[in-house]
Amino acid sequence: MELIIAKHAGFCRGVQKAVDTAMTISPENTYVFGEIIHNQEVVEGIAKRGIQMVDSLEEVPNGATLLIRSHGVGRNVYQECERRNIRIVDCTCEFVKRSQRIVDENFRAGKTIAILGKATHPEVIGLNGWCEGQAVIFSSEEDDFSVLEGKNAVIVVQTTFSLEKFEKFLKNLARNQVKTVEVFKTICYTTIERQNEANELSKKCNAILVIGGLNSSNTNKLYEICAKNCPNVIRLSSAVDLSYKTIKNFKKVGIVTGASTPNAQTQEVLLKMEMETEAKATMAEVVANMDSQPKFKRGQLITATISSADDTGVAVLLPLAKKEIILDKEEVDCEVYNKEEFNARLGEELELMVIGINPVKLSQKQIKKIKEEEALLADIQEGKDFEVVCTGFNKGGLTSELGSYTVFVPAREIRMGYVKELEKYVGKKLRLRLIEIKTERRKEIIASQRVIIEEEKAARDAAKAAKEAEFFASIHVDDVVEGKVERVTAFGAFVSVNGFDCLAHVSDLSWTGVKAVTDVLEIGQKYQFKVLKIDEESKKVSIGYKQLQAQPWELAAEKYAEGDVIHGKVVRIVPFGAFVEVEKGIDGLVHVSQISHEFLENPTTVLAIGQEVDAKILKLDCVEKKMTLSIKAI
Repeated sequence: MELIIAKHAGFCRGVQKAVDTAMTISPENTYVFGEIIHNQEVVEGIAKRGIQMVDSLEEVPNGATLLIRSHGVGRNVYQECERRNIRIVDCTCEFVKRSQRIVDENFRAGKTIAILGKATHPEVIGLNGWCEGQAVIFSSEEDDFSVLEGKNAVIVVQTTFSLEKFEKFLKNLARNQVKTVEVFKTICYTTIERQNEANELSKKCNAILVIGGLNSSNTNKLYEICAKNCPNVIRLSSAVDLSYKTIKNFKKVGIVTGASTPNAQTQEVLLKMEMETEAKATMAEVVANMDSQPKFKRGQLITATISSADDTGVAVLLPLAKKEIILDKEEVDCEVYNKEEFNARLGEELELMVIGINPVKLSQKQIKKIKEEEALLADIQEGKDFEVVCTGFNKGGLTSELGSYTVFVPAREIRMGYVKELEKYVGKKLRLRLIEIKTERRKEIIASQRVIIEEEKAARDAAKAAKEAEFFASIHVDDVVEGKVERVTAFGAFVSVNGFDCLAHVSDLSWTGVKAVTDVLEIGQKYQFKVLKIDEESKKVSIGYKQLQAQPWELAAEKYAEGDVIHGKVVRIVPFGAFVEVEKGIDGLVHVSQISHEFLENPTTVLAIGQEVDAKILKLDCVEKKMTLSIKAI
């Protein structure tokens, strides 16, 4: 018999966290909300520690400690615990928490929430608790989705849902032409890996053993997948359920385990197979072959059990292996290595990474980096932007790295327009969004920066258009507005009015004319202006400053009176007299008869342009803008 064990075996990260917490937390006055995982042996082990399982908060006394399992709970549980001073130890899976955030944020935004999953599953119940129990729940990919037609809805998926059924669901959703729905693929990353592996393994084996709690949703999904490809699929909750005679005649047997199945249970199944077989030598040979075959790859994550510890490191037993391997103390994830601490944790499982083969070398320190990478990849797959520094290029585009993945940005995806000199991007930061993840031959992320740039430009253009529309709807000719002088040119000043650039032409700054804009306006200062002209089509607005200022002749009556003597400058000479500038914008006429007591044929005989003179005001008419002067009168 050839025995093939799925590589992705043992607890997933979320379950491992919950079980580790339950096995190390003080059991005094501690409760767990429902079964910590769907595995009876583990549940019984936690109960033996004195931790009590409850199905409702009413069973938890005030001031107690409540452990929330990886499936998560609704918002009301957190609120009630806070009200009753119940301390929460939250072991909700990070993938479930992400789904909860999606439900919470979109429900608060007024959207309809739909959940694809089993309505009675604790995860689905918890998700529904983040939208006040108002979610529409679909349990099958064949359900009627027309109830969502026309609604602004989002759909999240139970993290352990079948990937195959989810893909059918998307096709049926499209077939029903439900177009106003946003779908979030929230199936757990490790769930997808396990389902894909179960699918491939069941195609090449004569029989499959599926090990896990009978009420475990993710294990049942694995059973369904295997049953489609293999006629001999046996469901085991533990080694007790196995009868070796049911599989002894098969040439190739595969073993698949759920995310809530500890490696110890798988080892118990193998041990029972060895004990019950009539040909023990054959089974021993199988197990020996398993030990001799290369089971690990560099970078692979595995779960190992602590068996002892000394000054050199921690001895661990790898899944399905007979020999211990030393986890060097330099690779232990702790500030100070303490062998006594690990000897007190015998039998506890550790998540490790294979960093070397032949012989196998393990590391716990590297695991944090891998976990961060998985979380980052999950976010990236959901559409979250990420950043990398370009490290190289080829004729097709730019290259970089993100953890253990290579990143490739096709030339057409770098920015809007054609990029000719790719080498200029080396060393520069790229802001990217996922196009595709490839894992067949090598781990590669194909991404685009262009979509982000286009999206941001579209957002800026839309915001600018909305702002312009609002501005033009609020402004009218003859309005008086306040504006800040931003910059000046020879022909005028550009003034910001409610964030929109308006032009104050130099001719509209002063009634008396100016040589430079800065003679009237100061950059950075605010002034009142009058709207003169609006051209919404060309997005131009003309404003004036002088239109709000009094003209010189309007003030002349307050400043001058008939009989006053003024001092001015000759600015023009005509045959019948001379014009004297009293001030900017106000000229007075000295008739030739009022220049001298002597008869003058031409004023130029006694006056010249630019000459300063004193004269008496004989007549003042501010309405007609006329002033008659006399030099000879003084």
